[in-house]
Amino acid sequence: QVQLVESGGGLVQPGGSLRLSCAVSGSIFIFYTMGWYRQAPGKQRELVASINSGGTTNYADSVKGRFTISRDNVVDTVYLQMTSLKPEDTAVYYCNAAPDTFSSWGRGTQVTVSS
Repeated sequence: QVQLVESGGGLVQPGGSLRLSCAVSGSIFIFYTMGWYRQAPGKQRELVASINSGGTTNYADSVKGRFTISRDNVVDTVYLQMTSLKPEDTAVYYCNAAPDTFSSWGRGTQVTVSS
């Protein structure tokens, strides 16, 4: 059973920064492309960034140039550095494999961008 534990969210003003972390256990982490997803109230969950085992990254247009995904294959953790945050980035952020997710999800971490 894969376990995903996200952390690092919080309340931040527009233009601010946050760094999210996701610890993964119960899988062969290095074999998977990992992604960060987000779900805003009333909206579908969307994939915002992904990184494969070799470090190649992809980003949704809405976060390109502002968010940076990275991973540490030694400690089985994936990160999301978020800068120049906007109110529309407010959502619960989750990590999971991408694009085919694991069957289980973590609890996510809430990011709220507001003045």
